[in-house]
Amino acid sequence: MFKLLLTFKMVYETKNFSQAAELLFIAQPTVSTQIRQLEEELQTTLFIRHGRTTLLVTPQAEELYRRATKLLDDWAATKNELQQTQRQQQCRIAASHTFANHFLPQLLPLLYQQQKQIDFSVTMVNSLAVFEALQQHKIDLGFIEKPLSSPDVCRQTLFHDQLGVVNQDCPEQPWLVREPDSGVFHYTARYFAEHDLQETQLTIANNDLIVALLHQGFGKAIISQSAAAGLPFRSLGASYQRQFYLITRQDQSQQRLAAVIKQIEQWATTQRHK
Repeated sequence: MFKLLLTFKMVYETKNFSQAAELLFIAQPTVSTQIRQLEEELQTTLFIRHGRTTLLVTPQAEELYRRATKLLDDWAATKNELQQTQRQQQCRIAASHTFANHFLPQLLPLLYQQQKQIDFSVTMVNSLAVFEALQQHKIDLGFIEKPLSSPDVCRQTLFHDQLGVVNQDCPEQPWLVREPDSGVFHYTARYFAEHDLQETQLTIANNDLIVALLHQGFGKAIISQSAAAGLPFRSLGASYQRQFYLITRQDQSQQRLAAVIKQIEQWATTQRHK
């Protein structure tokens, strides 16, 4: 019925069967058939052909147009609300490089098993990009390794991450340094200042690539202990322990993710006790 009403509305507004067909991307005979079906259903005449080009509307068509317009608008609003409800079952996650590579493979299967009604999607970017995406409503929750804050963002600590240096005693090798917006860059800059280092640096905006280069014996870097398996890692101690954070927006829409957030908190507790 809605298809018939939509066709009727277009014919009424154009006063032309052929033009209505073009706008609806259907054949002109289909328009004629649908109008005839609607007239039979309502047992009334809606349009009167006058000559070859003129199409007159009946009083019944005037009344139907008024009611059909409201009905179609209400239907469009209903569809939008239902689709919005369906979209609210999505959970868009963004995570910083280290967290995405070394902790999401543990966490995501747990979330999927317990929250099957939710459609998860994951993006990996640096901490600042995660934070900005959350503020812009492009994601629903994020994992960062940099203590960014804002009045509209709720940040909670999950567990700490030990940083250390790999291949420090290789003066001929360049330092492989993350981009300034990443979580580990702050610690690298601090380490350089504390040790008055003026050595060659290569900026690489991908943690996996840095680790891969280190495994090939190229470069030296400050990285997470969780990423250092198989590398000559030397811990830099408690002063180089950063935190991983869960960030969400400070609005009521996050109530729908309460179960997901609670499960993340429970998982983080097990990580702290390892």
